[in-house]
Parts: sequence; structure tokens; C-alpha cells
Amino acid sequence: MTHRDHLVDDVLAWWSANGPDREHGGVLTCWDNAGTRLVSTDKYTWSQGRWAWLTARVALAEKLLGVDGAWYAEQALCTARFVRDHALLPDCTTAFVTDRTGAEAGPHTSVYADLFAALGFAGVERLRPGEDWGGFAEDLLLRSAAAIEDGRFRSDPYPVPVGHRSFGLPMILVGVGEQVHRATGSAASADVVRRAAREIEEHHLDGDDVAEMPSATDGLLSRHRTPGHVLEATWFLHHARDLLAGSALADPDRLARVAVRALGLGWDGGHGGLLRYVDRDGGAPTGARTDDPYEALVVDTWDTKLWWPHAEALYATALLAPDHHARVHDYVFATFLEGAGREWTQIRSRDGTPVEKTVALPVKDPFHIARALLMLVELEGEA
Repeated sequence: MTHRDHLVDDVLAWWSANGPDREHGGVLTCWDNAGTRLVSTDKYTWSQGRWAWLTARVALAEKLLGVDGAWYAEQALCTARFVRDHALLPDCTTAFVTDRTGAEAGPHTSVYADLFAALGFAGVERLRPGEDWGGFAEDLLLRSAAAIEDGRFRSDPYPVPVGHRSFGLPMILVGVGEQVHRATGSAASADVVRRAAREIEEHHLDGDDVAEMPSATDGLLSRHRTPGHVLEATWFLHHARDLLAGSALADPDRLARVAVRALGLGWDGGHGGLLRYVDRDGGAPTGARTDDPYEALVVDTWDTKLWWPHAEALYATALLAPDHHARVHDYVFATFLEGAGREWTQIRSRDGTPVEKTVALPVKDPFHIARALLMLVELEGEA
């Protein structure tokens, strides 16, 4: 099975049939892990922005994929309109969640929701230039970056523990900032990418190791690593390397070493696949504990096998560490796929058994798998 066939015939086919809200716009993502039962019609802005970006990107790749680009373009546009009209708040942040119609919008609780909305708007800007989608994207990006730098942000569902930095914040600023820059060409978005990369280099990178939550204390949180985040960040940085002149993180060889270390640290020698969290020396996270809820999450779920780290590992290894790609590919295609016309069963125990639980948001994610497969198809087309 080719990456293109799996993307179009299985993953996108499932989402096209089950996701779009044809009455109110946007996408319905609150499916159970198996994708057989819609458990809620709430719409998380985080997911809506991701769907807008993904469908815009698929529309732009219509010839490569052999899909109806106009249908995907309409999905992107109607989802961006839903976010703009219902989730974008007067202070230019976004609601974390709305009801199905958008009439009831919750408060702003996450800069991540803001940034994924910016990502979606940036995607639609490339489809419909001149309609100010790029303006919405850049405004959200710059406001989010300023809030993060000033320490006046919220980051539900994972608040940053006091005394720690969060790798996820500069990482997502690189990824979203690069996409906003591709859509707008603005100097300000490029500067966000450079500042975020500098934050990673100065505070999270130690040799080829990347600390998820460094702090002055040597506890469990400062010791734990998130291999999937690191692998995702390596390709973010590789895609943004033209904006990072002079940075060590613009060097593909350095990024490859960082990716290989993360893969080796997180690989489960017993069952295969990537562990969700590990200690900086490998294995189960260790170190002094407090009563922080994120710390409990790390301890309770460290050995789960999730869809998104494996999707990111598929693309990152193909791009930066091809000698390691076959191992990842073989595990993923033996473990996560569910057959013709079906999406992955995304959440699994250490031995690969599906489990029904919430990870981050109570949704079935429409983003990481399709994005990774699409970029693999694009990468193969360049070969």
C-alpha cells in the first residue's frame, strides 16, 4: 500500500464521510477511538483550525493526490468562516470550544487554540489570497507570541507548571509561524520563528537532547522527555531553515542527530513503537514528584502508544533519518491501520491494544496522520 493510497482511500475517505458538518460548517471530531460513535457535537477550536489547514493543503495538492480539490477547498473555507464568525473573540483570542452551531462559545483558555486557528487561516489564505485570512492568521500569531514571551498566557489542556519552561510553546510557534510566513511573506512572522528557535536553542537543547520542561530543580518534570514532540519539531525546523540563517537548528545534520536521539530514547525495545514519555536516560520517567496534574499524566500514561508521535516519526525519519524509517513504517502499518476506508485507531496501550480514553482533547484527531501522509507523498514526489 502506498502512502498516497492510504491517505486518500482510507484516512481522507473516512474523514470526508464522517467529519464535515454540512449544516453549520466546520468538522465534527468528538468520535470514540474506533470511529464508530459520535459522542459530542461540541467543536474545539484547536481541531477546527487544524481541519481548515489540512483541507486547504489537500486542495492545493489535488493533482498530486488525484482528489476533488474544489470539495476540499470548500471544507477549508467553511471551517475558517466558522472559526472567524463563532470562535474568534473580541480581544482577538479564540474560544477553546463552541457548541455545534457556534451560538455558545466557551472562554479563551488556550494559546494553542489561538495558534491552530492561525494555522487554519494561513492555509485558507493560500487558497483565497486577498480576503484577509492572512491578516487574521498573523494577528493571532503575533498576539500569541507576545503573550507567551510575557508569560501572560493559558495553555489548556496542559498548563505549564510553575518554575518550568515548556518546549511545546516555542515548538508550535516555529511550526505555525513558518506556515503563516509562507502564506503572507511577512517579516513579523519570520521574526516569530527566529525568536522561537532561539528559545529552543538556548533553553531546551543540550547537545542532541531536548528537554521538554527544563527547570532549576531536578524533578520528574525536568527529567522527562517527549520523543514525539522532538521528532515533530525537527521537521518544523527543517522546513523553516531558510528563516534561521546562522542558527544551529538550521543544520540538517544536527536536526538528524536530534531526531535519531529522540527516536532511540523513546523506542520500546519490548513491543516496538514510541513511548509517550520517557526519562532523560530512557525508560519510565523518574525523579522527585509534586502534586502537579501534568506530572500525574506523565506517570500514568508514559507507556501508551499514540497516533500522533508515530505519524510525526514517519515523516521525520523519511525526511531526516531515512536509515531509521523502515523500522517506524513497519511498526505503524502493522499496529495502527484498521482496514479499507477506515481511519487509525489512534489510542493504544503499550502492547498495541486499543484503549478508550481521552488524550489532550476528547476528540478523534483529524490532523497528524493525514498531514504526515500528505507530506510523505510530497516528499516522494520530489525524489
